[in-house]
Amino acid sequence: MKRLSKKVKVAVLFGGRSGEHEVSIQSACSVIESMNPDKFEVIPVAISHEGEWKGGSASLAMLEEKIDSRTLNRLTSNHLISAVDRLTSNRALTSARLRSGMLTVTMQEVDVFFPVLHGTYGEDGTIQGLLEMAGKPYVGAGVLASAVGMDKVVMKQIFAQAGLPQGHFTSVLRRNWESDRLAIVEQIEKEFTYPCFVKPANLGSSVGISKAKDRNTLCEAIDLACRYDRKVIVEEFIPAREVEVAVLGNDDPKASVPGEIVPSNEFYDYRAKYIDGKSVMHIPAELPNETKEKLQKWAIEAFQAIDGSGLARVDFFVRTDNGRVLINEINTMPGFTKYSMYAKLWEHSGLSYSQLVETLIELAFDRFREKTRNTTRFDLE
Repeated sequence: MKRLSKKVKVAVLFGGRSGEHEVSIQSACSVIESMNPDKFEVIPVAISHEGEWKGGSASLAMLEEKIDSRTLNRLTSNHLISAVDRLTSNRALTSARLRSGMLTVTMQEVDVFFPVLHGTYGEDGTIQGLLEMAGKPYVGAGVLASAVGMDKVVMKQIFAQAGLPQGHFTSVLRRNWESDRLAIVEQIEKEFTYPCFVKPANLGSSVGISKAKDRNTLCEAIDLACRYDRKVIVEEFIPAREVEVAVLGNDDPKASVPGEIVPSNEFYDYRAKYIDGKSVMHIPAELPNETKEKLQKWAIEAFQAIDGSGLARVDFFVRTDNGRVLINEINTMPGFTKYSMYAKLWEHSGLSYSQLVETLIELAFDRFREKTRNTTRFDLE
């Protein structure tokens, strides 16, 4: 991996239109605070709940209550932030031109993008496609891996093709649910015993997840999941410990030590992850060495199955009855605060948070060089 040799301009994208907007802001603050000012010039770029891009002081306003004052003062003096403020102060420009103009300035100036966007409209390949079109390096998974990692149904189909063991699942389309609820419920009850889990197929941070214990709660769970996505996944209940492995790299990825989550609630939902603060991490997880090695091996295989790059967190179940390992899902942009499981796993594997951020930026440049190395233009006559 080639070391960074000059001060690098890094645009950190955060916020976004998904239900994980606030989590994204927390992750971005940690990323920005960790960057060595002698190596990096940070340009924060916020995306509002409505999808509006905000540069300059408007982006800082979304960070100021969550970021340390020293970092905020350093960002305020950034020349690009001032340039964007001058652009957006021109009242003759329409809102659409302001957004596109700010983006044009940012694209021209930035060396690499760091999209710290969780969930839809950020972790699902949409931002990645924009950056590919712009011809800019960016941190993390590409378009394909991001899209597959976001869609739990497609992800599990690919895991099955790769031979990775997992629990039983099925999917439901909102349109079909609205047209014939009874038929779908009866089919689910043929395939599954209660309890079972119901989730939106395309969402993260455990938003919209329910544990259905009978027919009534199953209907309520599907109704809830359909509020977030047109496709819902139903999964069998597995009595298990929840174990996670962090993956880092491009074509030759490495796996961290495994860590175990002991949720404060009945399962690891949004409240247990981000609100009550009572869930416990055990790093490294207390498991037989053979199981740890299997977890690390399968984490890398899952990463490669979706053609991952940069980073991912792979979540597993280790059954409490027989110790069997089953893969649950992969997250291509997991929670990324310095206290999140992904960062803590690498810290216990010997890589500090600031080193992790710098490594990810280096990997972004490496992937960009590899991807563009043999690019050929075809001119049609």
